[in-house]
Amino acid sequence: MFSHIDGLKAELDKHRPLTPGEVQRLKDEFLVEYTYNSNAIEGNTLTLQETALVLEGITIDRKPLKDHLEAVGHRDAFHYVEKLVKEKAPLSENIIKQIHTLVLMDRPEDRGIYRRIPVRIMGAYHTPPEPYLVPEEMEKLVAEFSNEKLHPVESAALFHLKFEGIHPFVDGNGRTGRLILNLSLMQNGYPPINVKFTDRRRYYEAFDSYYRDNDPQAMIQMVAEYVEERLTEYLEIL
Repeated sequence: MFSHIDGLKAELDKHRPLTPGEVQRLKDEFLVEYTYNSNAIEGNTLTLQETALVLEGITIDRKPLKDHLEAVGHRDAFHYVEKLVKEKAPLSENIIKQIHTLVLMDRPEDRGIYRRIPVRIMGAYHTPPEPYLVPEEMEKLVAEFSNEKLHPVESAALFHLKFEGIHPFVDGNGRTGRLILNLSLMQNGYPPINVKFTDRRRYYEAFDSYYRDNDPQAMIQMVAEYVEERLTEYLEIL
């Protein structure tokens, strides 16, 4: 699986560096769909077309301000991730908090702050740790990730599983976690992926497989398939 993905990546690398126009087209086509899907998984009611309009600065009648702010915040957070990739900034707790601060535009009092109350993920097998354990768990997770020697796709998927299991923030964990997943992939030369709203059941079941059965393969497979899909799309466009 990984050798096939790396073969596609090697083919894409032959086209690099891409022209500014090529980069912009790839980015524009991805960002609207990514913002729509990532927010829709968390209950945002904007359609794909409405998301595109909001990102152009248009207000959608009869849609909550919260949904508008989530779209704009997610876009700004992705631009921040792109900046981190250019700067080759190593992942840190501060960077995670900065991403979360941009994502949670509608909740200023909770932005970039580890939760101080217990939480439960509705319908999930796993219960996140008590709040007093969150700082320690996050410190361990980031340190473990920095020393990881796995394939980058596998490493990104495992971090995502563990991050969502800790659930470090009161809200915005899913969107923040998927942005960190893409930060990891992009820093290793892979394109960002778009976990689709229509795949949310499979996505949630991958977490249950990990926390119930101690089996990360469902999430690793899902991330790998999305990476393969994106690489194939990029090569077809180019």
